[in-house]
Amino acid sequence: MDGWRERLGAGLKGLAMAGKNNPWGGGPGGDESSGDDGGGGDGGAGGDGPRNPWLPGGSEPGKRRSASIEDIFKSRGPEGPRRAGGGPGFRLPERPGGKSWLPVLIAGTALVWVAVTSVHFVQPGEQAVVTWFGGKYSHELSSGTNFTAPWPIQQVEKENVTQVRLEEVPGTKTEKLILTGDQNLVDLSYLIRWNISDLTLYKYQLSDPQNALLEIGEAAMRAAVARQKLDTVLTGAGRAEIEQDVRTAMQARLDAYRSGISVQGIEINKVDPPSRVEEAFKDVSSAQQDADAAINRARAVAQQVLARAQGDAREFDDIYAEYKLAPEVTRRRLYYETMEQILSKTDKTIVESGNVTPYLPLPELKRRAQAAPQQQGQ
Repeated sequence: MDGWRERLGAGLKGLAMAGKNNPWGGGPGGDESSGDDGGGGDGGAGGDGPRNPWLPGGSEPGKRRSASIEDIFKSRGPEGPRRAGGGPGFRLPERPGGKSWLPVLIAGTALVWVAVTSVHFVQPGEQAVVTWFGGKYSHELSSGTNFTAPWPIQQVEKENVTQVRLEEVPGTKTEKLILTGDQNLVDLSYLIRWNISDLTLYKYQLSDPQNALLEIGEAAMRAAVARQKLDTVLTGAGRAEIEQDVRTAMQARLDAYRSGISVQGIEINKVDPPSRVEEAFKDVSSAQQDADAAINRARAVAQQVLARAQGDAREFDDIYAEYKLAPEVTRRRLYYETMEQILSKTDKTIVESGNVTPYLPLPELKRRAQAAPQQQGQ
């Protein structure tokens, strides 16, 4: 601000020097009232003063005109007019004593840069690794506020190690055929849930940890499916066992590689036959289901027959025990029960009496009695 004040004072001083000859009639050889009479461009008795700028004829030959603002500023010297955009003649304001503010600005910018790039906040559940110039490993940062050398001397890489990440194998609209234990192929897709357990090992132990995770997962899945039969894999009876075997095998291999990865779980999404034999496989499955249904029905009938036979045998044993206690009574009871069962299924009635016909066709008489009203109505 002091520099700008100095420059403003210099401009006012130049304006005063340029106005020695009063454009309203003052100047050498005349008084201030010479321009008030409104006559002529001489500005006084001598005629050497500038013409009144408010009167016409300022451009006539031999006539002097007043100095413009451009002329005043051009007369200041080689610096010329100031430009707000920093063009020719632009200079930064100076501190008192003629010193520039540029070193102060540079130092302030450097301090802000150091403060911003040297202070790091590591949240709970995060891990951070410090490297020299973005390449060589330096050390790890703990949770909380940490300080390092400014960028680019030291760089910090942070990762959320509690976040569970998902990898879908083999991806959407892609067929992955795996051989089962009974030499059949299945189209199988699965999901790997994992997270970072050690950021330093994850960053610097393996060149491509995610690709290693996928390769290890595929090898473990093929080995686990190869120990199961096709029906077990398709029906879902062995899926839980396969998922557990794959997770255990993957974690053991990743720990051996010191990968810094923890496998949280394996989920089998789809198990289908190959697309080229899908129709034939459906026919086979349908036939197998029909066979299973027939077998189940036969087993049900066999169980009913066996239960009935066992009941009859138990009943015979009970009757035999009673027969040994009272043979004559048991014999008569068996006779009566047997005749009751036989005669209940015939339409003939036999009555043993001297005054009644021995054979009385009661059902036939009943049918005749029902047919007689119908004939009369016709």
